[in-house]
Amino acid sequence: MFKIVKRYYDRSIYDNAAVAKFVRAGKLTMEDYQQITGEEYTAL
Repeated sequence: MFKIVKRYYDRSIYDNAAVAKFVRAGKLTMEDYQQITGEEYTAL
């Protein structure tokens, strides 16, 4: 899942909010979020 989300993020198909949804759904970790976006994940 990480590779797919990273690829879509790099192509501007997904934004930070979309990646955060994967974290909330349990498909990505907070560390994955940070690696993909370059920002620290903060729960809303």
